[in-house]
Formats: sequence, C-alpha cells, structure tokens
Amino acid sequence: MMVATALRRLEELDVLVLTALIWFLGKFVRYAFPPLFETLGSSYGVSRTVLGTAFTGFMIVYAAMQFPSGLLADTHGAVGVIAAGSLLTTVGALALVVDAPFFVLAGAMIVMGAGTGTYKTVAVRLLSRTYPARTGRVLGVFDTFGTFGGVAAPAAVVLVAGFPSILAAPWRWLFLGAALASVGLAAGFTVRIGRRSTQAVGRTDATKSPSDATETESGHESPNDSGHLGTYLALFRTPRFTGFVVVTVLFGFAYNGTVAFLPLYLTSETPLTAVTANLLYSAMFVASLSQMATGEASDRIGTIPILSVTLGVAAAGLTAILVFGDAGGPLVIGAAVVTLGLGAHGFRPVRGAYLMELVPDAVAAGSFGIVRTVLMGAGAVAPAIIGYLSEVAGFRVAFEVLAGTLVSATVLMVLLWVVAR
Repeated sequence: MMVATALRRLEELDVLVLTALIWFLGKFVRYAFPPLFETLGSSYGVSRTVLGTAFTGFMIVYAAMQFPSGLLADTHGAVGVIAAGSLLTTVGALALVVDAPFFVLAGAMIVMGAGTGTYKTVAVRLLSRTYPARTGRVLGVFDTFGTFGGVAAPAAVVLVAGFPSILAAPWRWLFLGAALASVGLAAGFTVRIGRRSTQAVGRTDATKSPSDATETESGHESPNDSGHLGTYLALFRTPRFTGFVVVTVLFGFAYNGTVAFLPLYLTSETPLTAVTANLLYSAMFVASLSQMATGEASDRIGTIPILSVTLGVAAAGLTAILVFGDAGGPLVIGAAVVTLGLGAHGFRPVRGAYLMELVPDAVAAGSFGIVRTVLMGAGAVAPAIIGYLSEVAGFRVAFEVLAGTLVSATVLMVLLWVVAR
C-alpha cells in the first residue's frame, strides 16, 4: 500500500520533475561559461569585454525568446515549445564539441540562448496550472533544481579539466554531455507529458490548450483574445504591474552582471585564489535552497513581504562583498556570497508567483513572457557593460554599480509593499 501510494505520488509530480530537469540543464549550460572565461580568453586571445559581449548575446537571444515562447504556449500548448527548445540547445552544445574559431563559439552561445529561452516562461505557466494550490512551493522546487545547474557547472569545469581532449580542449566534454542529456530530456518530456495531452477525459490543466482553458461548463468556448499583442501591453497601464516590472528589470541587471563576473571579481579584487573563488561561486548557487523556503512562505504569508525581504538580503550580501573584499578571508567573503545567493535566489520563484497573481489567466504565459523579455533584455546587457566597466574603471566600480542597482530595486519593492497595504 505504501509503495503504491509513493508511486502514485511520484506520478503526480512527473510534470515538475521533467520540467525541473530541463531547466537544470538550461542553467547548467549558461553558467558553464563564466568559470571558463579565463580559459576562453587565453585560448581565443580575447578580452573580458569581448567575452562579456558574447555572453550578452546569449542573454539577449534568451530574453527575446520569452514572449514568443509564451505566446506559442498560449496558442499551441507547452509540450512542443519546451521540446523544440531542448533540441535547439542540443544543436548549440554539439557545435562546441570540436575546435573552431571564436565566431563559432559566439554563434553556439546564441543558439543555446534561443533554446534555453523557451523553458522558464512556459514552465512557470505549466506548473502553476498543474499545481494551482501549491504554486509557490512548486516554483520554489523548480527554481532550486534550475539554480543547481549553477552549482554543478563550476564543479564540472574543474572535473573535465583532467579529461582527455576531444580533438581540442577538455572543456568541450561539458557540452558533449549537455547535448546528450538535452536530447534525452526532450524525448522523455514529449513522450511522458505529450501522452497526457492526448487524453480526452480527466487530463489536468497543465496539458490543456488555451481553447480548453477557455471552455465554459457547457462545453463551448468563451472568447479568447490572447493572441492580440494589445491585450498583453494593456497590463502596463496598471501602476502596480509596471512598478513591479521595473523592480524585476533592476534585479535582472544586477543579478546577471554579478553572476557573469563574480569568479573573476573575487580573484582580481580579493585575496582569494581561483579555486576558492570557484568554490564560492558554487556556494552562491547552493544557497538557492532558500527558494523552497521562500516559495512556501509566499503561499502562507503573501508574496510582497517575501519579495521585499529577499531583495534586501541580496543587496546586503553584494554590499558586504564590496566592504569586506579587500581584507576579508574566505569565511567572511564566503558568508557575503552566500547571503547574496540566499536573497537573490529566494526572490526568483516568488517573483513568478506574484506575476501570476497580477495577470489574467487567459494571457498568463504570454504576459509573463513579455515581462521576462523586458527584464532579461535589461539583464542581458549587464555582462557587456560590466566587462567594459571592469576594464576602463576597475572591477570595484563595476560592482558598485551592481550593488546600487540592487539597493534601488529593494527600495522600490518596499514602496510597492507600503502602497499595497
């Protein structure tokens, strides 16, 4: 009986498990690049500005995919969109398996940005419809899985350094493994979740098309204008919605700029060695365990208080890195990095849950896609800007800009909390 209950419980979580694994892989390939920046700079003979711009290209395409992927999910369903994104990620990863000029690396990053850009927007809507009573908790688990891709990536970079070369550098093993995993997950997701969507009776909201979601109890469809861009843009006339979009844009810029260059910042501006810096970089992602706690807390307490607190914690952590970086030891700097991770990662799932509260159900995926396009677009330019600032003004000035941006996001979020009360 207990075994049967456990199996039934596991079956109920199949959507969460598969989408979380795909998101893990998407974050893994993204965060494999920052720990490789020093190696890539030496191998290709390019500067931090060039590397930051290439990473910005990845993030810009990632950002650009948010709205179209959400719109396609609203009109055609989530399964095909996520599976197609996984296959694009496979193509990009395979392009890095053999030695090639730098423009191939940059092109492969763009392709992987497009592939992974289909995941988050569609998955948030998919999970919120599958588990409506546990959205905060489920999104916390989902984001924690994904963020652990950032834990695994630096460790994998160290691990593959001792591997034999594949026609060129050992780091290319990372992307061969990512390609194989990506195509396998795409197949598993399509077979398992796609089979649900073909069930005529008793299927969950997660696999219904938008026409299913707009059917009345009599079986007839209600009007659905989710395909009109004006329906999505009209949301920006709401001050509460627009204000929170500004908060997410500021957070996205600060977060993306930080994670792109934190390992290099720690080795350049603090007494830490490269090995210690990479370990602390992994620790920042280990702190993503806070997502499960903040997701649960948002279900119980409310989203706005948790958003305000987590932003404040993240701002305090980044500020502490600047304050204690010159003379602090590994424990002090490590505590600051972990504090940054606790706040930043704790913010992310609650952000998604709050946006789902703000937007109408019929246009939820597309609306979330627009917001993610805006915030990820702002975040996408951060690596290029921070890379440039680090070379012309110094890493400390660049990170002071990031800390100031995060403090501004915190202040605005607190103001929204006060107004909402």
